[in-house]
Amino acid sequence: MPPEDERERLRQTFDRAAGRYDRARPGYPDALFDDLIALADLTPGDHLLEVGCGTGQATRPLARRGFRITCIELGAGLAAAARQNLAGFPVEVVQGQFEDWPPPEPYGLVYAATAWHWIDPALRYPRAWQALRPGGHLAIWKQEHVFPEGGDPFFVEIQDVYDEIGEGMPPGSRRLRPGELPDDRAEIEASGLFEVIAVRHYDWERVYQAEEYIELLSTFSGHLAMADWKRKRLYGEIRRRLALRPDHSVRRHWGAVLQVARRREHGVASTADPAAGRSG
Repeated sequence: MPPEDERERLRQTFDRAAGRYDRARPGYPDALFDDLIALADLTPGDHLLEVGCGTGQATRPLARRGFRITCIELGAGLAAAARQNLAGFPVEVVQGQFEDWPPPEPYGLVYAATAWHWIDPALRYPRAWQALRPGGHLAIWKQEHVFPEGGDPFFVEIQDVYDEIGEGMPPGSRRLRPGELPDDRAEIEASGLFEVIAVRHYDWERVYQAEEYIELLSTFSGHLAMADWKRKRLYGEIRRRLALRPDHSVRRHWGAVLQVARRREHGVASTADPAAGRSG
């Protein structure tokens, strides 16, 4: 399956898990939002555009800080959950596809939290450029699993089950420690449309009981796309092994890399066709 088709297939899986996503996915550290506001030179009342808001986990912290936000969300179920979660805030949730959506006005910030990698690579930077006012900023970040020194050994121990069901780690891959997550600065700069002004790393830890952890796994595209027998085998073994632990829980360490880039006022975007480069 071509990479763009696989990306589209996997990103469509999230809407099936809207309720689980809202319950299980962790939020982001307050420090990330404080840094974002300072780096992007935002003022309460500014109008922001969020790409792929999910159920609103990165929307609510900024709405609480006094910003108006328009969210564009592909999944109808996720968009409905976001509207419910964000009722009472100055937030509009539009159900649609960012690549095809015409922004009604220029925004001070375009941002995406654990969603940017699902947007068509040929269109995401031109579309963000067009949606921003002069001097506006693009910010992207995502949650990923990191493995600190002295972290929970469960994830190494359970790897044998992933290998057994044919879902093991790719050859040559390794478990990244906090501060080692890759960033997209080269890709951002290569667009010719943005200048990266800051890259910041964050990490935090969450403790999950067995069913909480399984619900979390059931929000990841790879697990959602697994054959039923694979999930049954994996989740059954997770339950069995965690039941043998005194506290029946697992400690998962999270990491995120915030990347903030300023819109360039020259370059290809002013004349580029946003559809240029789309394959198919």
